[in-house]
Amino acid sequence: MYSQNYSLNSQLKIWMITLLLMIVLIILVGGLTRLTDSGLSITSWELFIGTLPPLTNDKWIEYFNLYKAIPEYKEQNFNMTLNEFKIIFWWEWAHRQLGRLIGLTVLFPMIYFTIKNGFWILKEYSIIFFLVCFQGFIGWYMVSSGLIDRIDVSHYRLSLHLVTAFIILSIVFWKYLNLTDIKINHINIQLNSIKFFLLLLFLQLIIGAFVSGMDAGKIYNTWPLMGSSYFPDDSLINDLFNLTVFDDQSLVQFIHRNLAYLIVIIYFYMLYFCFKKWKYKFKNSNLHYWNFFIVSNCFGSSYNFIWSKNDLCISTPDKFYFNNTFNFVFSLYCKI
Repeated sequence: MYSQNYSLNSQLKIWMITLLLMIVLIILVGGLTRLTDSGLSITSWELFIGTLPPLTNDKWIEYFNLYKAIPEYKEQNFNMTLNEFKIIFWWEWAHRQLGRLIGLTVLFPMIYFTIKNGFWILKEYSIIFFLVCFQGFIGWYMVSSGLIDRIDVSHYRLSLHLVTAFIILSIVFWKYLNLTDIKINHINIQLNSIKFFLLLLFLQLIIGAFVSGMDAGKIYNTWPLMGSSYFPDDSLINDLFNLTVFDDQSLVQFIHRNLAYLIVIIYFYMLYFCFKKWKYKFKNSNLHYWNFFIVSNCFGSSYNFIWSKNDLCISTPDKFYFNNTFNFVFSLYCKI
C-alpha cells in the first residue's frame, strides 16, 4: 500500500527488498539441500533448540545415531562416516536457520511499524508472517514423510513446500510494487491471459518439483526426443489419464517438457503483441526502457529454457541449479 509518507515508504521498501533477497537465498539453499540429499539429516523438528548446532563430539554422535535409524541411511548411505554426515547436516541446518531468520525479519519489523504507524501495518503485512510460519510447518511435514518407510521425501509434499515459497516470494514482491509510485505507460493485455500465464508458471513449478522429488530428470537424458521417440517408450498415452500419472517418472518428465514448450509459445505471443502495440503507441524515451525490459525478460525465459535442456542432457549437475532457479525467479518477477 503506497503512502504519502515518503520516509515510511522508504523503510517499508527496504524491509520488503531485504525479505526478497532472503527468500531467494533460502530457495537456492533449499534446492541445494535437496540436490545433496541433506534434507533428512536432522530427524526432528527442533523449532527452538535446533538453533544451536552440535558443539561437542558426543552431540554429533547423537545426531548421527538418529540419522542411522532412518531408511535413507540403512538402504542408501550405510557407508557414511561421521565427517560425511557433518556435510549434509550443515546444509539442512543452514536451511532451517535461514527460515528462522526470515520469520524474525518479518515479525520484528512488523511489530515495530505497527506500534509506530498503526494497525493498518499489521493488517497489510500479517499474511506474510502467517505464510512463513505455515511454510515452516510444511517443511517439517515434508521431512517427516522420509523418516519411516522410504529413503526420500514425498514429491507431493516437496512441491507444496516449493510452491509455498514462491507464493510468499510473489506476495512480498507485490507488496514492494505497491510501495512504489511508478508512472508508466500500459499495454492493454487481457487480464485473463496474464492470469493463465502465471497459472502455467506455477503449474510448471509444481511439475518441476515432481521431477526433482522423483529424480525423474535422470530417466531420459536426450532432447528433443525421449530416447528414440517423442513420447516415452516405457509408457502408454492412455497412462496420461490415470490417477497415478504423477507417480510415473517418465510421464512426469514428459509433462514437464511439453508444458515448457507451451509456456514459451504463449510467452512469445505476448511478446509479439506488446511490441506490436508499442510500435504505434509510444514514440518517446520510455520506449527504450520498456524495450530493454521486455527483451531482457525474453532473454531470461529463453535462457532458462535452453539451460533446462542442457541440464537434462548432462544429468542435471548441481551447479546448473542456480541457472534454472535464478531465471525462473526473474521471469516470475517480470510477469508480476
